[in-house]
Amino acid sequence: MKIICIGLNYRQHAHEMGWAIPTEPVVFLKPDSALLKNNKPFFLPGFSQNIHYEVEVVVKISKLGKGITAKFAPRYYDEVSLGIDLTARDIQSRQAAAGMPWELSKCFDGAAPIGAFIPVSSLKDPGNIDFRLEINNNVVQKSSTSDMIFGINEIIEYVSGFFTLKTGDLIFTGTPSGVGKLNKNDSLVAFLEDKPLLDFMIR
Repeated sequence: MKIICIGLNYRQHAHEMGWAIPTEPVVFLKPDSALLKNNKPFFLPGFSQNIHYEVEVVVKISKLGKGITAKFAPRYYDEVSLGIDLTARDIQSRQAAAGMPWELSKCFDGAAPIGAFIPVSSLKDPGNIDFRLEINNNVVQKSSTSDMIFGINEIIEYVSGFFTLKTGDLIFTGTPSGVGKLNKNDSLVAFLEDKPLLDFMIR
């Protein structure tokens, strides 16, 4: 399975990072070893001093597809969740300054905590889902999928033009503004609407 991630998909996040607003989706991948399931704790690694949180709506692909048009994209996913795109920001900054890929800063073990999935049918409109991340009971990120630069269906159309989507593939759809550093003993809880789907500790 693939973990497909979309970068800079919220304008305010692009601004806070000092990046230009993209004119097409920014795509990168994480390995399946990055997945962190069942609310297991994340242990801060020794290779970075600046691990950041980035909460994202995650879509699970439900059937094989390639060259999918946005019109038919809803047929290819029926579950959504929330995930955290953990990023070693110090490593990413060095890589970006050198014009190098982001993999080392994004693809380490446990860099993709994932919550429980819920049916898309339980939501009024996947294109307008409110979500938020709380750390130690304080809201640090809050947005809606309606604020995306590229919506879920557009993302599926774009990425499926390059590679086949398979059942079980995950798409992290981008993070809003408010990203920041994680510290030992932080408690993270991510809500889709008012449903807590992800709840884990930093160790």
